Formats: sequence, C-alpha cells, structure tokens
Amino acid sequence: MNEKFKITKPKIVAGSALAFLAVCFIFVKLSSSGKEGAGPMKRGRGNGNTVVSVKTQVLEETTLHGYISTNGEIESQNSVNVFPDVSGKVMETNVMLGSSVKRGDIIAYVDPSAPGQYYKKSPVYAPISGSIISTPLKNGTTVTTSTVIAIVGDISNLQVSADIPERYVSVLKNGLKADISVEAYPDIVFKATVTRVSPVVDTTSRTKEVILHFDEKDSRINAGMFGKVKLFTEDYTGFVTMPSDSLVQNGDDYFAYVVNEDSTVSKRKVTLGKSVDGIIQILSGVDTGEKVVVQGQTSLGDGSKVQDITNGKLKTENEKPENTEKGNRPEGGERPSRGE
Repeated sequence: MNEKFKITKPKIVAGSALAFLAVCFIFVKLSSSGKEGAGPMKRGRGNGNTVVSVKTQVLEETTLHGYISTNGEIESQNSVNVFPDVSGKVMETNVMLGSSVKRGDIIAYVDPSAPGQYYKKSPVYAPISGSIISTPLKNGTTVTTSTVIAIVGDISNLQVSADIPERYVSVLKNGLKADISVEAYPDIVFKATVTRVSPVVDTTSRTKEVILHFDEKDSRINAGMFGKVKLFTEDYTGFVTMPSDSLVQNGDDYFAYVVNEDSTVSKRKVTLGKSVDGIIQILSGVDTGEKVVVQGQTSLGDGSKVQDITNGKLKTENEKPENTEKGNRPEGGERPSRGE
C-alpha cells in the first residue's frame, strides 16, 4: 500500500497544477476580452474618433417682439341703447337684427294701456343712424322706461374691447399695435391699434379694459364676433438670439456650443436675456457671426468633433457630399434643455 501511494501522489499533484493553470489562462483571456469590448464605451460624449452630426445657426442680432395674448369682443364704435318713453307692452316691431335705420325712424310701438283704460300707442324712435345690432324685444313683452328695446350701432366702424390682466398694466398705452384673428378666417390677421386705455382696474376681474380700432375697414369683420388679440408691448433689441432649447444647463449655469474652424466645438457659458416664443437673447458669452449648435448638442462635450448637416448635406472624409432630406430648425422652447 505504501509503495503504491508513493507512486500516485505526484501524479495527482501534477494534474491539480495543470488544472489550476488552465483556469488561470481562461480567466486572463476573459478579462482581456472584456477590456477590449469595454474600450469604445469609455470614450465619452463626442470624444476620441467620434463625429457627431449637428445643425447650426450663425448668430445675429434680432429684435424680439414681446406681446400679450388675450380675447376680445368686436363691437360698434358708436352704439346706443333704445328705451321707450312709457311703460307697457310691445305691440309692434318694425325692425329685425341687422336692419338699417336712420335717426328718427320708428323702431317699435308700445301700448301703455292698462285694464279698463285705453291709450294711444307710443312710438319708439331710433336715436342715431346705423344698424340694429341686438335682437329687438318680441311683441307682447312688458317693458318699462328703463328697458332696452334694441341697440342701434354704426357697424361700418368697428372696434375691439379686450381685458388685460393687472400685471401688464405698466406697459399699456395708446398706440400699441395688435394682430386680431377671428374663427371665421383663422388664417387672416387683421391689424389694429390701441386708442383708449381705461384709467381704472376692475376690482372684480383685476383687469383693465383697452379699446382697439381696426387700421382698415374690412367687410369680413362683423360686430358680435369673438376675436383673439395679440397685443405687442415691447421690443427687445441689441443682442444676438438663438433657440432657448439649443442651450444646455448645468446647475444654475447655461452653456452654448460654438463651432470652431477645425470642426470641433467649444463649450461657452452664456448670460440669458429676454425670451419670446422660444427664442432667447444672449447677453454675453457668444458674439455676432459665430456659429452655434442648435440641434444635437446633448451628445456633445467640450472639444467634440462635429459634422454640420444644417443644409441637408452630410460629408465624410471618404465620400462626396450627398443630398439628404432637408431638416427644419427645431422650434425654441420656453425653458432651455438640461445637459452637462
């Protein structure tokens, strides 16, 4: 037994050593393979040989037009409520909605008679020339001397009355320009100008009324229409502008990527100004004439190499430019996007 044991023990030790070496070899190979596969993932944003396709914009000074959006009622500039001279019942109506009348025309008759009494019917006269802009009361309606039977207005001269929130009171003044649109003609803009600003703020609605007159008469506009008002308040000038969503944010700081002559980008800290409809002023950090990235910036880092495809053409080192689908510049958002 002892002699047999002495012969087999070296064989067992040698076999164990070979197995251990084989396991170590396999482990080293797997580790090496894993490092090779992980290499490209450690390059980071736009670093190494990576080229990022972007769209750009050359910076220039642009005027931003600040505005207030609200609703308004289209009405006659000159309208008068018509009241009867006596109380009674409407017994006859000579007009209808939209009828043209002249001053002194009889609009309706009121019967002041009471049970057991008889009185001559009393005529109701038009106080001004114009058109009936409210539906007259029906026959048989009981009225008093404070009841409005109809409204006469000059529909050839229309205006828009709009209520502006109190927070905008400081910018309201006569002469401000506005765009008016109506549901009947959604693709048409009618120009108007502020002609009167109420001297008081309504304590219930916390708004101030403004009156706008149309710059030109247009038969398509009717009294009684509902208008959407875009009232221009202030112009912001003197600085370059760019889409606000083309900026990246890091904490409280905002950055833009400026394209260099060698097709790399520099990350610049910028100071923001006024923003209108997603376009924002840049007060400092970039200059007029510089080219900035407006699309694709979330894949960039300082020093990244880029390929500009703004004109719809993509060019590489080994191939000629080819036509691709032309893209539109993205619309600017109210809040710059986050990034590093």
